[in-house]
Amino acid sequence: MSDPGNYAGNTDRSIGQLVAAATAEMSALVHDEIALAKAEVRQDVKRGAIGSGAFAAAGVLLFFTMPMLSFAAAYGIHNLGLGLAWSFLIVAGAFILLAAVIAFIGVRKFKKIKPPEKSIASAKQTAAVLQNAKPHPRPSVEAAAIIERSGSSLAKGVEGRAGRDNASAVARSST
Repeated sequence: MSDPGNYAGNTDRSIGQLVAAATAEMSALVHDEIALAKAEVRQDVKRGAIGSGAFAAAGVLLFFTMPMLSFAAAYGIHNLGLGLAWSFLIVAGAFILLAAVIAFIGVRKFKKIKPPEKSIASAKQTAAVLQNAKPHPRPSVEAAAIIERSGSSLAKGVEGRAGRDNASAVARSST
């Protein structure tokens, strides 16, 4: 950017160069907003994965280990002198309490998930700016006349192509 002739305020730039610069700036803006959204979503996905892992751990704990450990614990308590039925109830209550604690941890992790607020605000701000932008009024001039004034070799080719988009030919000739 040390070249003083290479900035948006320079009046010597052609329409094609201005359109190319605007397109490049818009593309960079969209890419930056997408990168910001990805970063925010990646963080929330990580939190969601941890919460899901906690719920999965609670489910696996209840499903696979409860029968084996409950029998072992119940018979251990029964050997201490308590009735067999009471021994099984104590073990079942302990597993339910442990599963509730793990589920509580999972719920806390899920509540920390938020929408990508920075990306949403940035997108709304960009949309507001773009809605207020008005195109520069241009006089209605035939495309071939513009191309001939610019000295482009496309003048002959554009004249012979009736029905094609003249604006795209103008943009190509001025780049």
